Amino acid sequence: MSQPFNIYCDESCHMENDHQKVMVLGAVWCPIEKVREISIRIREIKRDHSLKPDFEIKWTKVSPAKLEFYLNLVDYFFDDDDLHFRALIVPDKSKLRHEVFRQSHDEWYYKMYFEMLKVIFNPESKYRIYLDIKDTHGAAKVTKLHDVLCNNMYDFSREIIERVQTVRSHEVEIMQIADLMIGAISYVNRGLTDSSAKLALVERVRKRSGYELTRTTLLRENKVNLFRWDALEVQ
Repeated sequence: MSQPFNIYCDESCHMENDHQKVMVLGAVWCPIEKVREISIRIREIKRDHSLKPDFEIKWTKVSPAKLEFYLNLVDYFFDDDDLHFRALIVPDKSKLRHEVFRQSHDEWYYKMYFEMLKVIFNPESKYRIYLDIKDTHGAAKVTKLHDVLCNNMYDFSREIIERVQTVRSHEVEIMQIADLMIGAISYVNRGLTDSSAKLALVERVRKRSGYELTRTTLLRENKVNLFRWDALEVQ
């Protein structure tokens, strides 16, 4: 049996009526045995930039004053072979026609979560999945997502996907790296240019990954793996 992994998931603009066209679902994953080592290293980077250990890494906090800190974090992600990132990009939610496919937005959302995660899963490994707590529906969301993932993996005894649970992202450093990477992917796919610091961070991710961040990567890409999902045009 292969080593077990933790997967830290987050999302951007996933609601049906949030007036945002672009949705991004993403995840950072690593071997469970490396979690403590990675978390300590992230806190060391914070200390190197005179930030408190509990400073929360967030895309919305990226600013010129903290640009070097965030660039160092991105470099650390790319330099550590145990860290990996996967994202699913929906470029235009306004094209969704759930009624045609006889599904609700929530049902579609869980399908997209499986599409995002399925490339990560190896049936010979075990996974523990962590989601950021965002609202009061967390418990129901966790139960539904666990069911969807296990059913699609034929993992009815839950031997592959051992756990799906919510955590508070401000307490989990690796979850915060997921927020940062998703923020960069969302920013470039929304065509935003309002922040020089965020543009610099996007450019660093582009340079280190070798990708434009707006297109699907090779399926076997192991560091920054992207999937652009376009809705079918319904006449």
